[in-house]
Amino acid sequence: MTPFVKAFFDEATFTVSYLVREPEGRTCAIVDSVLDFDHASGRTDTQSADAIIDYVRSEGLNVEWILESHVHADHLSAAPYLQEKLGGKIGIGANITVVQDTFGKVFNEGTEFQRDGSQFDALFREGDSFFIGQMRGDVLHTPGHTPACLTYVIGDAAFVGDTLFMPDFGTARCDFPGGSSAVLFNSIQKILALPDETRIFVGHDYKAPGRDEYAWETTVGEQKALNVHIGQGRKLEDFVKMRDSRDATLAMPRLILPSLQVNMRAGQMPPPDEQGNIFLKLPVNKF
Repeated sequence: MTPFVKAFFDEATFTVSYLVREPEGRTCAIVDSVLDFDHASGRTDTQSADAIIDYVRSEGLNVEWILESHVHADHLSAAPYLQEKLGGKIGIGANITVVQDTFGKVFNEGTEFQRDGSQFDALFREGDSFFIGQMRGDVLHTPGHTPACLTYVIGDAAFVGDTLFMPDFGTARCDFPGGSSAVLFNSIQKILALPDETRIFVGHDYKAPGRDEYAWETTVGEQKALNVHIGQGRKLEDFVKMRDSRDATLAMPRLILPSLQVNMRAGQMPPPDEQGNIFLKLPVNKF
């Protein structure tokens, strides 16, 4: 089955959100949505999410799922806003509980912050399946970037989140808490074991050197042959050495602190104080 896929690119965070729908039918899912956030002012905006909402309504679609590939560290999720406007169930990997436990401590969230994944409607594990109307989706657990990363395989399309980028850009970083370059290598092998013609939709694009246009769709065959980090049968030990040395040079994402606090709550802000004010924490010397 070949689902219809529409991409929505947010240049501010280099994030690609996707709407995937039945080839015949009006049921769809949304993958990795973005809530706009201005770090300097602390203000949110819904322009990116509203573009998806406008498209869904103009096409008369029914949203069944709002899917997260992982707890993003570079943008805030718009999942609750989309759910309020369009319905649908919010899903993420079952290892969200590991992420919640790790960052619940980092942000000193206390016992009132539930670390059981109950903020989400569905927690997916390796081998689980779900349906978008009559179209089946299958779940691959692909950790390494984070412990909870998933790849959603829907028909001939695989939504890989940050695990893989375009072949000329490579693979995800692995230096966040719970990350592992060796684990990522093994996760990528699951994706590369899919049929060569499988379409791969990546979670970000940053324009690799020498490329002037943003891009986000490739194939398993192209990744196996051309990926600059993992292609042409690169061995585990070589990948780990390359990935770990590269990660040691990378700065933290600009929105990592607000993103993690919000996204581990399924896109909800922390509880307001007695006056209704919402605050995000800024832990010092934790990363």
